[in-house]
Amino acid sequence: MPSEFFDARRASIPERVEKRRAYLDSAQPRIIALDASDEIVGFADAGTGRDHDLPGEFELYSIYTLRRTHGTGLGVALLKAALGDLPAYLWVLEANARARAFYAKNGFRPDGKRKLLSPDWEELPEIRMVRSDI
Repeated sequence: MPSEFFDARRASIPERVEKRRAYLDSAQPRIIALDASDEIVGFADAGTGRDHDLPGEFELYSIYTLRRTHGTGLGVALLKAALGDLPAYLWVLEANARARAFYAKNGFRPDGKRKLLSPDWEELPEIRMVRSDI
């Protein structure tokens, strides 16, 4: 992504916080991982599926870990905390090979659905991945 994208994202933090405030008050799981120094090193966010064709009842909305935690098992722990072993689906950037491999390792498979993100996200293509029973 170009540096202008990140500049705009930083500038819009207050507005985006206000838009998400209702979600933060939700009973849907929002999991935050802290390290020994109480620094946030990862998070996961899941809940009721939002797609109209609903390939699963639950959707992984987001998951993120700091690069320094890669390979430690934190991503798997966050995924487990957010979804357990439930069937679910998610959207991932088509070009994000690392994330796609992580999801495949955890039972998710592409189901053939593809869409483009909004213009402010450079219309990057995403694919949907679905996990049935694991």
